[in-house]
Amino acid sequence: MSFDPPTYLNSLQNNIRARPIPWEGAVRAGTITDQDLKRIKAVDKVRKEQRKQTVEADVGVYRDLLLGGDSGKSVLESAAKRADVVQYILVLTGDLLNDVPGLPSALLDHSDPYKPFIPLLTHSSNPEDPIPLLTSSVLASLISAAQTKFPKSTPQTDEALPKLYKYLAGLTKSQDSGLQDIAVQEYSAVLRTKKSRELFWKQRQETIGPLMEILRTAGGASKDTDSTLWSGGASIRTATDAGLGGGVGLQLLYHVLLVLWQLSYEGSLVGKGLEDEHEIIPLYTQLLRLSPKEKTTRLLLSTLINLLTPTSNRAYLLATAVSVRLPNLLSNLKGRHLTDPDLLDDLQSLTDMLDEYTSSQTTLDEYSSEVLAGHLKWSPPHRDQTFWRENASKIVTDNKGELPKKLAEIMGKSWDNDKQVLAIACNDVGWLVKECPEKRGELEKLGLKGRVMELMAEPDENVRYESLKAVGEWLRYSFDK
Repeated sequence: MSFDPPTYLNSLQNNIRARPIPWEGAVRAGTITDQDLKRIKAVDKVRKEQRKQTVEADVGVYRDLLLGGDSGKSVLESAAKRADVVQYILVLTGDLLNDVPGLPSALLDHSDPYKPFIPLLTHSSNPEDPIPLLTSSVLASLISAAQTKFPKSTPQTDEALPKLYKYLAGLTKSQDSGLQDIAVQEYSAVLRTKKSRELFWKQRQETIGPLMEILRTAGGASKDTDSTLWSGGASIRTATDAGLGGGVGLQLLYHVLLVLWQLSYEGSLVGKGLEDEHEIIPLYTQLLRLSPKEKTTRLLLSTLINLLTPTSNRAYLLATAVSVRLPNLLSNLKGRHLTDPDLLDDLQSLTDMLDEYTSSQTTLDEYSSEVLAGHLKWSPPHRDQTFWRENASKIVTDNKGELPKKLAEIMGKSWDNDKQVLAIACNDVGWLVKECPEKRGELEKLGLKGRVMELMAEPDENVRYESLKAVGEWLRYSFDK
């Protein structure tokens, strides 16, 4: 998978190509050898076809030039103290990899094909330093070629990838969208194999966190405004007329979505973690509402299918999808004038998957799904006396008290941007105490009584009201006793 070079990187490479390098002075200083210079000049500033013929006629010589061999060190190692020479050689290396089809394979036959490049990733901590930036581009091209040449991966590639990921993760944290886009495109270039995706997931605190923050910004929901995701706070008209949230460009959005789509092919590995750590189902539902182009809609739908399909994810993630009203959104999407056949197939497949799930759900299933999804809304069961009379005992005891434990977890958060969640949780605790007074001790051990009493001092009047009601149920049974 290839893209046009990011504008930022392309501009940097063109500037370096145009710089005059005092090559003869570098030879006199011992920075490079006279033989190195002859090989460089033979392929520098010449037509692409001539460059290709020169390298292919003596590919071993150029492998030794770039990586080192029996005759000496890599030219990058020899010229380490000359930043201008190193930058020029890195740009030239990238050009040779693109222009000479046989060169990547020849480099990968070397015993240590990444050796001269890896140290350059840590040349400085400045994200705009050209040397690590150009190095990452070369490494991404070379590793991508290695994944084609060696489908089962190699120890060298497995060792190099985490170091490349670490550097690129730093770029994604930049405020410069140009640097972010370079990183994301290079991620995409190397996420071609199961092993590379597993390594990417292993480093998810570095790699995935910044990407999800870009998507949250695009969806109009920063990390501390979860309620926007669950309520669908923005409209399609807002997104298309005024641009995506936080000024995230369409190209960057597409490339980030592409990376996560590639990762989603390991759905059974990453699905639950993406939801637990980043609430990906509510986030993608929100982005579907806002998606301004079919190409972004297609990636969103396809990623959701990849995450929801594995058996290990279904119960948990489908429950969340229903809670954030994804089925209703898919129905609305069908009303748009969509033309991409793959998109339409994915839309139908996802609709069928959710229809099958919802058709088998009881009211208790729906309530359980909502609680396990981790975000409460005033859905019908919460105020239905018959529901609580029939199901409270099951809620407290089934699956070793899974639902009360989840309620305790939900109530443990502050919900500064959605106090309604705390009010609903207090309501539910009150019903459990009322219908199962003999279980009060178990509920108290989970910290529910203490938290409900704390919430009596909440500034939000709805939270105070529901917490007072719940405490009243506890006191009523204490007095009866």
